[in-house]
Amino acid sequence: MVCDKYRKEFWICKIEEEDMHFQWYPGHMTKARRMMQENIKLIDLVIELVDARIPVSSRNPDIDELGKNKARLILLNKSDLAEERCNDAWMEYFKKKGYSVVKVNSKKGGGIKSIHGVIQEACKEKIERDRKRGILNRPVRAMVVGIPNVGKSTFINALAGKACAKTGNKPGVTKGKQWIRLNKNVELLDTPGILWPKFEDQSVGLKLAYIGSIKDEILNTEELAAKLCEFLNDKYSGILAEKYDIEESDDGFAMLQEIAKSRHCLVKGNEYDTEKAAKLMLDDFRNGRLGRITLEFPDEMDA
Repeated sequence: MVCDKYRKEFWICKIEEEDMHFQWYPGHMTKARRMMQENIKLIDLVIELVDARIPVSSRNPDIDELGKNKARLILLNKSDLAEERCNDAWMEYFKKKGYSVVKVNSKKGGGIKSIHGVIQEACKEKIERDRKRGILNRPVRAMVVGIPNVGKSTFINALAGKACAKTGNKPGVTKGKQWIRLNKNVELLDTPGILWPKFEDQSVGLKLAYIGSIKDEILNTEELAAKLCEFLNDKYSGILAEKYDIEESDDGFAMLQEIAKSRHCLVKGNEYDTEKAAKLMLDDFRNGRLGRITLEFPDEMDA
């Protein structure tokens, strides 16, 4: 299947016999990237949210160039959905690379209280420079960045203690920039979630599709869910058997059929509705109903 569309949005979703090929780069992302470049000179700190299940694959590689010479803070968001031991390993991984790092669960407020202190610590050199120049009480200006559906707006609302930013469980909710004054010490610039024009490693696109950062409407969800079943069978053996009362195997499509059978997903003629089963299974994974699952690990990054 090949899907191409060029209007205000640009996307490609190409599925071949063995591999799924991903790209989703709507027109508003180009505009958002330009806006971020124009505003970076106003910024003291770049707060980058990543998904704790895929901390490297959910990092936009353009952010390192954009945030060059700025203080950096990485938030492992949705940490409640990832394995705790992996969260700790990823924190060490990023700390060794010179980043400030905090585990957060923006929906439930986990880790949020520590953020203000971490911001002040990350920007202490800037604050000291201001003090020496006689500039007192100038707020730290932070740009909040991340891929679509990583939870930026939910994080901002949790940090502010009120609804300041529009939220949703689909990618592409935030469309423009928004300045938010948290208190006398911190101002935040909320930005739209952006991907990058080309995934050099298609496994990155696959993981982004798993967590819902690429629109399901342009994906073959059965192929996607089958591949996720195979990954879970390999790395988290027994988790699908326990959840759906099925027999696990190396065949993702066979497991998807078993899930359809177990959950009574049927179409006319009493055939198994694997498309419905795929959506059900992906939704269970994305919302943590399969348990705490991490899709990539620090020891793989330097292999």
